[in-house]
Amino acid sequence: MSETPPFTLEHAYLSEADALRLLAGRRLSSGHRMLDPKAQVVGEFGKQIRPPHVLPASAAEAREQMAKLVALMDEPPPALARIENLSCPGPAGPIALRLYSPTPKGTALPLVCYLHGGGWVQGNLESHHGCCGKLAAWANVMVVAIDYRLAPEHKFPAGVEDAVAAVRWLRDNAASLGADGKRLAVAGDSAGGNLAAVVCQQLAAKGEPSPQAQVLIYPAVDFAMDLPSHAEMREGYIIPRNRMDWYKGHYLRGEADALDVRASPLLAGSLKGQPPAMIVTAGFDPLRDEGKAYADKLAADGVAVVYREWPGQIHGFTILTRVIPQGNECLREIAGYLKRNLNG
Repeated sequence: MSETPPFTLEHAYLSEADALRLLAGRRLSSGHRMLDPKAQVVGEFGKQIRPPHVLPASAAEAREQMAKLVALMDEPPPALARIENLSCPGPAGPIALRLYSPTPKGTALPLVCYLHGGGWVQGNLESHHGCCGKLAAWANVMVVAIDYRLAPEHKFPAGVEDAVAAVRWLRDNAASLGADGKRLAVAGDSAGGNLAAVVCQQLAAKGEPSPQAQVLIYPAVDFAMDLPSHAEMREGYIIPRNRMDWYKGHYLRGEADALDVRASPLLAGSLKGQPPAMIVTAGFDPLRDEGKAYADKLAADGVAVVYREWPGQIHGFTILTRVIPQGNECLREIAGYLKRNLNG
């Protein structure tokens, strides 16, 4: 945007109509896609408080940035009968979990294991509190969020190992929580979408029961990061290329890890037998083409896939719902998918 006046936090809370007026003559587009006005205002405000060329000084600073962003821009979950903190055994100690259920204990609901995003460096049970609670309420399922170990303190494959261990434990102990482990899905966004895809692949590789569904929200599935959307959105909102390289350097132990299917699940030789999938992407997200490529590969290998691009959206919009209403629309679509696939 040229000659753009400073954007303030108040601008982020404008109605869509007011955002359109603010952006008159300055809407951003790329090819056939037009950026959602609310997403554009949020993105421009984000660039001003976190300039794209300035990287976090530390993982702690990055985590604080994400926590503040979500606190300002996401909504809390709806009222639920149960929100409980618990834990399960993990390969390096207990893994913290948070359970969300729309019904009291005693009703065996389908179970959704949720893995949060944040570049394998950021995010926790708080960052996705709203998202997980909404999915539980709107899909009438139990959601359990998994607080896997983060990099750089715990580099690859620590997060993978925790994710697999937690999903196994939840599957095997679902009844004690009030859930039905035979009606189980794995879901996640961004880095969590990566982990969700990897969990499904790892369970299948070991001949274990597969989830009934997987939901991958703007997933990172290939550390090559060389598909066209990466070049197109090199200066994209939220995760410009230098920030993605920063995440990669914190998460992986070295370049060899980028070729491991547990880091880059798109490199799997075959995806036959993987669970039915819903894959969500955002049009103005560098990860857009990775998600589409994974959806296409699943479909080519005979997996039932629902692919949904939100053409005007930016990375992270499902946890910025106070300022980007389409985030809630997306979560309601995901909830509908989970209902259809877990209540049969």
